[in-house]
Amino acid sequence: MSTAVWPYLPPDELIKEEKATQARELEWLLNSLQETLASLKSGLEECIALLAPKEPGSTLVISSMRSESVKGFVTRVGTRIVKGDIHIRLPTLPPLRSASSYPLHLSTLPTAPSLVLTQLTSVRNLINQSLDVVDISTWTGDAHDANFIAGQLRLLFDLIQEAREALKGGDEIVGKWWEGSVDENLRTLQLTNPNTPTSFTSDTLPGLSLRQRLGLAARLPEHDESGQVFTFRGQEVRVREKVRVESQDPSLMSVMAKLSALEHGVGVARRSLAIVMGVEEEDG
Repeated sequence: MSTAVWPYLPPDELIKEEKATQARELEWLLNSLQETLASLKSGLEECIALLAPKEPGSTLVISSMRSESVKGFVTRVGTRIVKGDIHIRLPTLPPLRSASSYPLHLSTLPTAPSLVLTQLTSVRNLINQSLDVVDISTWTGDAHDANFIAGQLRLLFDLIQEAREALKGGDEIVGKWWEGSVDENLRTLQLTNPNTPTSFTSDTLPGLSLRQRLGLAARLPEHDESGQVFTFRGQEVRVREKVRVESQDPSLMSVMAKLSALEHGVGVARRSLAIVMGVEEEDG
C-alpha cells in the first residue's frame, strides 16, 4: 500500500508541507497532554488521600502462615502504627506457666515514641513531588515547548516509578534489620527470664519481622540467616529463629494499583510525544 499526495507537489514544497503537518500534530498533542496531566494530578491526589491519617485507621490482622508462631493485630493511621497487640509463640522461647504465648504490645505511655513507617513517608513525599511537577508543567512552564514537556514527563515517570518501588519495599528500601530498629521504649514484651534479650524491628508494611537472640540449646529451625553473625546495637548476635508475617492493607493495595496505572499512563504520553517529535525515547 502506498500513499500519494494530490495534486503532486515539488520535492521542496512537499518537505515544507510535511514539516507544517508535523508542527500541527505536535501542537495538537501538546494541548491534549494538558488534559492528560490533569487526569494524572487527580490520580496522584487520590493516592495522597489514601495515605492521609484518618481515624480509626486500618486494622491489620497479623498471623504467621501454617502456624501460630505470631498472631495479633496492628492499627495503621497514615504513616504511623498507633496500636499493636501481638502474641509470640516460638520453639526457642522458654515456656510460660501462666500463658501459652508472649504478649507484645505497643506502648501507650505519653512519653513513648511514635512508630513512624519511613517507607510510607517516602512514598508520600515522592507523590507530593510528582504533584509539584504536574503543577509546574501546567501553570509555570511553557506548555507549548515540546522539549520542556518531554523533560517534565521524564521526571514525573521517574518519581512515580520510585514511589511504586518504595511501596513494594524490600531490604534496599527499608534497610537491613540489624542497621536499625524501633526505639526500645516503644514496645513492652513480657519475658520470664530477664537475661533473655529480644528485639523487635519493623519491616516492609504490611509486614513485621521478629528475631530472637536466645541462649537456648533447642534445635533451631533453618532459615536464610542461619549461621551468620550480625552487629546489632554494638553487639554481635545470631538469628536463632526467624518468622515473617504479612497482612493485606486495602488502602495500600489501592495506592499500588493507582501508581502502576499512573506510571503506565505517563509512559504512553512519553512515547507518543517522542514519536511526534521524531526523537528516540530514553529507556525508562
